[in-house]
Amino acid sequence: MTELSRDFLNAAKDLLGTSGWSQEADQLQQAATPWRGTYQGETPFLARPASTGETAALIKLCHTHHVAVTPQGGNTGLVDGGTPHGEICLSMTRMQAVRQIDGVNNSLILEAGAPLVIAQEAAERAGRLFPLSLGSEGTATIGGLISTNAGGVAVLRYGMMRDLLLGLEVVLPNGEVWSELSGLRKNNTGYDLKHLFAGAEGTLGVITAACLKLFPKVQTATAWVACETAQHVVDLLAHIRCHVGDTVTSFEIIPTNALKMVEADYPDLKDPCPGQEPWRVLIEVSMTESAMASELLQASLVPALEKRLARDVLIAKNAQEAGHFWTLRETIPLSKRAYGTAINHDISVPISKIPAFLRDCHDRIQALIPDTEIVAFGHVGDGNLHYSACEAKHEEAPRLSPVADQITHIVHQTTLSYGGSISAEHGVGRLKRDELAELRPAAATWTMQAIKRALDPKNIMNPGRVVSI
Repeated sequence: MTELSRDFLNAAKDLLGTSGWSQEADQLQQAATPWRGTYQGETPFLARPASTGETAALIKLCHTHHVAVTPQGGNTGLVDGGTPHGEICLSMTRMQAVRQIDGVNNSLILEAGAPLVIAQEAAERAGRLFPLSLGSEGTATIGGLISTNAGGVAVLRYGMMRDLLLGLEVVLPNGEVWSELSGLRKNNTGYDLKHLFAGAEGTLGVITAACLKLFPKVQTATAWVACETAQHVVDLLAHIRCHVGDTVTSFEIIPTNALKMVEADYPDLKDPCPGQEPWRVLIEVSMTESAMASELLQASLVPALEKRLARDVLIAKNAQEAGHFWTLRETIPLSKRAYGTAINHDISVPISKIPAFLRDCHDRIQALIPDTEIVAFGHVGDGNLHYSACEAKHEEAPRLSPVADQITHIVHQTTLSYGGSISAEHGVGRLKRDELAELRPAAATWTMQAIKRALDPKNIMNPGRVVSI
């Protein structure tokens, strides 16, 4: 762990005030333990600045004293990117202010420590929509979501977090502040710096505020569909998009074995279309009027049934029923953990190649460990699958844990063979840093290292994440 000098500690404490720091053992432990408890870190000092000015002054102090910093939002990451491992922890959770809402410009400026739900509620109050949605939206912060370039369930229509940015305010590694929060959609004056920090996971600076895109409010229609094959699922997506265009907001693939895990863990949650088909699809279409969206979705699904792309269809009659569909989908990760061992992967492949990928990867894992339970679900509309090899708790002798690395190698190599990515929306962190260094083109790694060295020559900003220097 970093040994902090008395001079640094005294200066940091004076700067932050009594509410802005802690060295209490329980608070340090909490800051160094991610929500899943998968990776245990450590930190000698928890900083909680209340403003951009305090953040800048603290980073300048760290730069002077060569003190490494791990910025942290809601601590909901999955790749060991926001957990300190000896660095001081810079928590942004005191910076949650909504600075400005401009309904005419369709823009929202808020601070980086605000949980995603605050952005959603602020947009709602202004009669607008901020479309990013994911399971941890009550905890995951705007700064963390930008730093990992989060995806969520509406990427098909609205894009990743990077696509929802109009501007950023960032404290650079030397303590200087770069701020561009004007909300311009056209600004062709050189490098687009905001995209440099999106996905950088705090390695190039600390995001303190963001200007986000808002959209007109929409009404949704939601359907739960049973399909016989993964190929039918992919063909159904193409069919639906031909009929309704870019009004498709979400298109989620769910295997029935995942639903059985959910039902075992939560007996009140039942498959709305019980049957033998191995796949379910959750489809959401959004338009300005609910009736129009429902009619359009229904009209597109009738020929899908006739073509046998779908075997059973249930369109939600109301928001409560649609909420039940989404609860089933969002409960899968929790129930998978309750089921037993799960070797998890966040991958993406071109949509057209999903069926072949699923067959090929399944066969390769089964050749290693026969009868392994495969759970593959997620955002098929943008090619992103959460792919897990699972093992029930009642297994007498664990079979998967000893070969976890081999399973991951199979999944990642199969993904790459289909032109995919081994990190779709969770980021890189420490977990995938070294593997990606071996897999990505050397020129890409060299360029990333050059940017890191140029902006952070002392390597104090979240060192060891994303790329090594």
